[in-house]
Amino acid sequence: MNQTISILIAAYKEPRTIGKAVDSFLPQLKGLKWEILLIAPDKETLAVMRSYSKKHKNIRTFKDPRKGKPTALNILFKKAKGNIFILSDGDVYVSNNAIKELLNKLKDPKTGAVTGRPVSVSPKTKMLGYWSHLLTDIGAHKTRLIRSRKKEFILVSGYLFAMKKLFTKIPEDALSDDAVMAHMVWQKDYKIDYAPKAKVFVKYPTTFADWILQKRRSTGGYIQIEHYFKHPPRMRTFWKELWYGSIWVWSYPRSIREMWYTLMLFPAKLYLWYKIKKEVKKDQTKTLLDIWKPIESTK
Repeated sequence: MNQTISILIAAYKEPRTIGKAVDSFLPQLKGLKWEILLIAPDKETLAVMRSYSKKHKNIRTFKDPRKGKPTALNILFKKAKGNIFILSDGDVYVSNNAIKELLNKLKDPKTGAVTGRPVSVSPKTKMLGYWSHLLTDIGAHKTRLIRSRKKEFILVSGYLFAMKKLFTKIPEDALSDDAVMAHMVWQKDYKIDYAPKAKVFVKYPTTFADWILQKRRSTGGYIQIEHYFKHPPRMRTFWKELWYGSIWVWSYPRSIREMWYTLMLFPAKLYLWYKIKKEVKKDQTKTLLDIWKPIESTK
């Protein structure tokens, strides 16, 4: 198949990290037809992006109107020339085999999307850093491995995933754009696969307020899915998290301190789900920008 790869990166106030994000892709593109499309609303990040556009004819930069990430992605979808989209963020970087691993999975004509594996770079010696490792290694990685083997629905990670060009627009009020796109792929009768060797390295929140903000936005977005799709498959619910958490997480800690951190995750998750349920109706009266607050400690 004659493939053109469009790498789409949306960023916001990430002038210090966007360069590393782009640089992690560039060495992997030799021998491929490719383009990188970058979008941001702030002048600092745009300045770095435009410096890459000046050096590489295949890199294009666009101004984000600051109406939310889904709007920014819709702009990139319309501008992209490729028939394969690889989506990532401006504050992460990918492993040196990521593109190859993603494309290998997409060779299957029945596969519409494939997600990479988020890997935390936050320190495990801190409680929130430990939570990020536990939730990515156990909650995300192990769950995706099992669901991939069973050919069940898999949520893609917005930090890194690839998909065939199956649509060029997503709902602009979506809280969790990656979850919406996964369901759109699934409802077109394509399967979603997992490429665990396609790693994306992520710095997670360092304050509890930012942790709640990030998790509320992503987890709340999964609840919102029911507004867009009839009888959607459910990969994340409170009861599923509680069940799998009880089975798996207690094998993860390697010290008394990590056991304590693990124990503290349960009331934090309970508080998170309570907050989401309490505020989901209130959110319906807000604009996306009121809800989509930037998480400063991950930058």
